[in-house]
Amino acid sequence: MSRLHLIRHGPTHARAMVGWSDLPADLGDFAALERLSAHLPAAAVVVSSDLVRAVATADAIQGSRRRLAHRPDLREIGFGAWELRDLREIETEDPELARAYWRSPGDIRAPGGESWNQMRARTDAAIDALIAEHEGGDIVIVAHLGVILSQIQRALGLSAAAVISRPIDNLSLTRITRLDRGWRVEAINHLP
Repeated sequence: MSRLHLIRHGPTHARAMVGWSDLPADLGDFAALERLSAHLPAAAVVVSSDLVRAVATADAIQGSRRRLAHRPDLREIGFGAWELRDLREIETEDPELARAYWRSPGDIRAPGGESWNQMRARTDAAIDALIAEHEGGDIVIVAHLGVILSQIQRALGLSAAAVISRPIDNLSLTRITRLDRGWRVEAINHLP
């Protein structure tokens, strides 16, 4: 039994589609960071995606926990040509593709980007590797909205369409336990 503590990085304040762009996080809410760090198991290992917003958030909550190398396979979904563009602009440019992308996520992708299913396969493999490496332990994973939603989807057996609109706040905790058979979701979007 391994327990995942999925943390969404601090806010970027970007008003655009942010996937693989390396934007910094606003980590000025020291009280929230301290509460979050105190809420995590002291013996956990900490890992993050390799994007600076996740790395800096992991640095801020790590405490005395052991840090693992950054993992590019824990990145947000790649938005390709939509990266750093406003949703209204994208909808105006290609309304049919934009509607399909949000209404029927799965194999549909932005031009030059990843589909939901591609991102999910990438993150599932990364999470499975972490669980295998730290079986029976607590793993703090500082990542992104899509990564966290993909693991909620996996644990609850939901469709991509059913999970994609769920809110996951910055600096929130989602806790999922990998059991011998299946998963147990213990908290979603919890703000300690």
